Amino acid sequence: MPTYDDPLKDAAEASEALRGLAHASRVFDDPADTYQVFGDLAAGVRSLRQVLDQLANTHLTHRDRAHDDDGNHVAGSQNALAAADELHQAGILLDQVHDRLDAAFSHSGRIAWHPEPAISHEPLTEGAARRWVSVLFLHGVEADQVLDLIDRDGPDSAITHLAQWDFGDETTDAALENGYVYDAPPAGALDRVVTEGDYALTYNPAMGHVSLLRQHTVPPELALDDADVVSARETTAGVGPLDTNTVRPTRKSTPERSLRTSLVAEQDWFASPARSSESAGRGLSL
Repeated sequence: MPTYDDPLKDAAEASEALRGLAHASRVFDDPADTYQVFGDLAAGVRSLRQVLDQLANTHLTHRDRAHDDDGNHVAGSQNALAAADELHQAGILLDQVHDRLDAAFSHSGRIAWHPEPAISHEPLTEGAARRWVSVLFLHGVEADQVLDLIDRDGPDSAITHLAQWDFGDETTDAALENGYVYDAPPAGALDRVVTEGDYALTYNPAMGHVSLLRQHTVPPELALDDADVVSARETTAGVGPLDTNTVRPTRKSTPERSLRTSLVAEQDWFASPARSSESAGRGLSL
C-alpha cells in the first residue's frame, strides 16, 4: 500500500507494481479488459510526469549542498543543474507518451470485442474422420502484414490474430460448400507449417502467402466424397480449389470483399473483424 509520505518506499512499490503488470499483461483472457488498463496507465503516466518535475526541483532547490566525490562544490552544482535539465527533458518526452497513450485509449474504446469462437474438442467416434477446413488464405499486402507479425512475435501470435476470422460453424459451412476441405494442411515444398490446437498455419515469406486452417470432425453419416476432399499434394500442385480454374461453377464463391475490408480498412489491420451475414470467415486472394 502507498505511504503517501515516504518516497523511497512508494518508489520501490511502484517499481514492483509495474514489474507485476508487465508480467500479468502478457495474456488477456478478455481483450476488453485492456480498456481499464489503458485508463490506469494514463493516470500513472500523469503521476510519473509530476514525479519527474519534483525530482528536478529538488536538485535545483538543494544545489548549494551538491559536491562531487572530491568535495568540489562547483562540480557538484553543475551536476545538479545537468540532472535537473535532463529530468525536465524526460518530462517533455513523457508528455508525448501521454498523448500517444490517450490516442490509443480512444481507438481502443471504439472496439466491440466479439466472443472467441467456440472450438469443438470432442473425441473421434468410430468411423468419424478429421479434415482440414480453410479459414482464410491471404497473399499480397494482407499476407505481408501477417508475415511481419510472425517475424516480430512468432507464428503463435499470427494464429491467435487470424483466428478472429474463424466464425465456427459459419466458416465450416462455407468451406464445405465451396470445396475448401483437405485431408492434410496444404503446403508446398518451401512452405512452413505450424500447428497449435485445432489450427494449422502455413506461410511462405518468399512467395508472400499465408493460410489458416482448422480441424473439423466429419461424422460417418456425413462423410465427404473423395471428390469433395482435396489432397495436400493436389493443392500444392495447383489443381485444388485454390485454383480458380478448377472450382466447380455450381458452387457459390465466398465473398472476398468482407475480409479485405476488415483487414485493410483505415490501415488498421489489427482492428477486430466486422462480422456480417455475407462473411463466411474466409478471404481468398489469388
